Amino acid sequence: ALPLAADSLKADVEKQRLIPLILARDGAVQEMFCSPSPAKEAALDDKLRGIARDAMASVVYVINTEGIAIAASNAGEPTSFVGNDYRYRHYFTEAMANGTATQYALGTTSARPGLYLASRVDGSEGPLGVVVVKVELDRVESSWRESGFVVFTTDERGAVLATSVPQWRFGALSPLSEEETETTRDRLQLSGATFKPVPLSQRGGNMVTASPAGRSAGFVAVSQDLGKAVPGWRLSLLIPADAEISSAAITGRVTTLLALILLGFAVVVIVRRRRAIRQRQEALARMNTELEYRVNLRTADLRRTNEALAHEIAERENAEARVRRLRDELAQANRLSILGQIAAGVAHEINQPVAAIRTYAESAARLLQNGRSQDTAENMSSIVAMTGRIGSITETLRSFSRRATGAIWPLPAEEAIDGALSLLSGRIRDSGVMIERTRTDSSPMVMASRIRLEQILVNLLQNALDALEDQPEPQVEIALTAKEEMVAISVRDNGPGLAPDIRRNLFMPFTTNKEKGLGLGLVISEEIARELGGSLRLDTNHDKGASFTVELRRAA
Repeated sequence: ALPLAADSLKADVEKQRLIPLILARDGAVQEMFCSPSPAKEAALDDKLRGIARDAMASVVYVINTEGIAIAASNAGEPTSFVGNDYRYRHYFTEAMANGTATQYALGTTSARPGLYLASRVDGSEGPLGVVVVKVELDRVESSWRESGFVVFTTDERGAVLATSVPQWRFGALSPLSEEETETTRDRLQLSGATFKPVPLSQRGGNMVTASPAGRSAGFVAVSQDLGKAVPGWRLSLLIPADAEISSAAITGRVTTLLALILLGFAVVVIVRRRRAIRQRQEALARMNTELEYRVNLRTADLRRTNEALAHEIAERENAEARVRRLRDELAQANRLSILGQIAAGVAHEINQPVAAIRTYAESAARLLQNGRSQDTAENMSSIVAMTGRIGSITETLRSFSRRATGAIWPLPAEEAIDGALSLLSGRIRDSGVMIERTRTDSSPMVMASRIRLEQILVNLLQNALDALEDQPEPQVEIALTAKEEMVAISVRDNGPGLAPDIRRNLFMPFTTNKEKGLGLGLVISEEIARELGGSLRLDTNHDKGASFTVELRRAA
C-alpha cells in the first residue's frame, strides 16, 4: 500500500511540474514579457485557464521580476491573482535564483494550502520572470481516506503537511523548539501555526499508538522518502494492529476454557467442540470468501492503476522518441540543405583539378609520342595529385552528409574549423570575404562529434557570409580560445549586426531576418551544442557586426 500511495503522489506531482517547465519556454509567455499589451494578457489568461482545467491544477500564473502577477488562470474571478505581489514568497525568490522551486504553503488569497511548483522564464538578456502552478492535494487526501489507512506527509523537521486526518495538518510528530517553530512557520508562511504534536507515540520497533479518530489504537508504521518529486518530504502509512492482537488474545482464552471444560465434561465438550469446529469452518469459509473478494477488488484497482501508469509512461517515452527522431531528421535535413547551398562552390573547386588533369593528360600524350618518357612520368604524377585533391573534396562532402551518431570523442578543434572552411571555400573565395583565424593554444582538443561540430560552424559561417553581402571590406574572424575546462570557438563578422527584435527571439524556431530563411539553423545548432555538453550563445559586447560563440568541454 505504501509504494502505491508514494508512486501515485509522485506521478501526480511530476506531471504538474511539467506545466511551468514547458510554459517557461512558450512563445506567448515570452511575448508577454517582451511587449505586453491588454490583448496579449487576455489571450494568455485564456491559455492558462485551459491548461489549469485540463491538468486539474488549482491555479497557473505568471509573475514578473518585481514579483507582480501579470497573468493567471483565475483572472477575472474574485480570487484573481493578477496584480498581487508575490516577491516575499520563497518559491519566487528560489526560482529566480536557482531556476526552479518547490514550496508547500497556505495560499494568501484563497487561504487553502497547496504545493507550489515554479520555473524561471529566461530571455536572451537574463531572467524575465517566473511561471507557477499551484496544486491542491484534496483529491490525493480523499483517496487516502477512502483506503482506510492513516496516511500523511512530513517535511524535514517533522511538520505534518498533506494528510488523510485533517486535524493533524500543520501539527508535528514531536515537539519543535522555538527556533524550529519559527523557521517552519516562515517556510510555510503560516503566521499563526503552533505545530503542536499530533496524538502519536512510539511503542517499540515500528509499532505506534495513535488517535486519528479520537480513540487510541495500535498501528504498524511504515514510511518512505519521496525523493526528487518533493524534496524533503516523507510519506508515512499507519496500518491498524490492535484488532489482530485482541483477536489472538480472545482465541487463547477460549482455548483455555475449552480445555478446562474437556477435563470435567468430556462428552459434552466433544459435542460442543464438533459444533464449534463446524461453525468455525463455516465462518472461515465466509471470511475467506470475503477476503478473496476484497483482495480481488484491491488487485483490480492496483492493476488499473498500474496499467494507467504504464500507459502514461509508454506515451511519454514514445513522445520523447518522436522528438528525438524529429530532431535528428531536422539536423540531417539542415546538413543536406547546407550541401545544396554550397554545391556550386564545390563544383567550381572540382572543375579546377579536372581542367588541370585534362591539360596534363593531353601534354602527356604528346610527350609520349615524342619519346619523352621522363616528362610523361612527371605529368602522370601531377594527374595523381589532382585526383587526390578531388578525392579530398568529395570525402569532405560525403562525411558531412552522413547521418551523425550520438557518440562523442576527443577531437582537435582545428580539424572541425578546417572542415567547415573547406566546405565553404568556394563561396568564401567568390564573395571576397577575408577570413582571419586566431587561437590561444597550439591545438586544443574538445569532446565532440566532428560531423555535428562542423554543422554548427557551417551554419554560423553561412550566416556571417549572408550578413556581409554588399558590405565594404567584409571580414570574418574565427577565434579559438582554450580555457581550463572549456574550449570556445567564436565566429565574428563586421556586418550590420542584428536588430533588437531578432536578438530577443534569436534561438526561437522560425526567427529569421532572411527573405528565404526558415529560422531553424541557429535552433538546430544550439540543440546540437547542448547535446555535446556545451552551449551556443550570441555575444552582446560587440558594437559592430554579430558574434556567436560555441563552448565545448575540453578533452583531458
